[in-house]
Amino acid sequence: MTDRPSISTLTLEHRIPQDWTADPWAEVRPLIDGVDVLGEVHPEGMAPSCRGWRGPGESWPLAVTAVPRRVLISEPTCTVGCCGGLYVTMRREGGRVIWDARENTSDINAVPTEVHFDAAQYEAELARAAADRGWEEPVDTVARLLEQILVDSGGFERWSCVLTGVRPRREEPDEPEELALPEGVDVEFSASPAPGTPACSYRYELPLVPDRSPQEQARRLAARILADDPRRSAERGDQRVASDPSPRCVPVPRTGGGRLAP
Repeated sequence: MTDRPSISTLTLEHRIPQDWTADPWAEVRPLIDGVDVLGEVHPEGMAPSCRGWRGPGESWPLAVTAVPRRVLISEPTCTVGCCGGLYVTMRREGGRVIWDARENTSDINAVPTEVHFDAAQYEAELARAAADRGWEEPVDTVARLLEQILVDSGGFERWSCVLTGVRPRREEPDEPEELALPEGVDVEFSASPAPGTPACSYRYELPLVPDRSPQEQARRLAARILADDPRRSAERGDQRVASDPSPRCVPVPRTGGGRLAP
């Protein structure tokens, strides 16, 4: 009888991507026995975003059951169809979690054989990573808290709008000063002007305020957004909504959204 493979250890590490414009949220990168296997076999790829780790445990990207499932664990900043991705089939088998049938559709580097983890260690590491906030910078904390407040409030639904994204906006060191936006949070939402018509997109570009806690900033920004119909103070499409003369919304130097004063 053939011996079963030895047990490996899974460690999940939050990393803010170098090309954060593709996805500004940190990726949750799996290390196997301390080795960044994604970097070895799919160096151009990014692991799933930390946003995918906010829901119930069964929805987490690396969650496993006795039923095998094929999971995309690394994808390029363009699309999988363009540059390929790294897939692995995951399942739980007794006291072990098994990753096998790995497939690199970029067809660049060989993919290692199956890996076995202790199920208890594996699931504990998933739970730890999902709860981890130690990696966050203030802009990440403000974005996360602001999104939660906006979702819980139901404020966008009140105006027949749909919140489509809340993203941290980091400083761009190579951007010309006249084009660069300060570090902050971008809020995007959509609304349909009338039944059967295409939805219009709206956007806020919200700067952070120095020397204020992320919790206070998230509350203040949410209060300003939710004080009235958000379509009046956000920017629609390529130009500012002209119907609102309020000084809360001022033009910005790039195509994009309304800015609420700090």
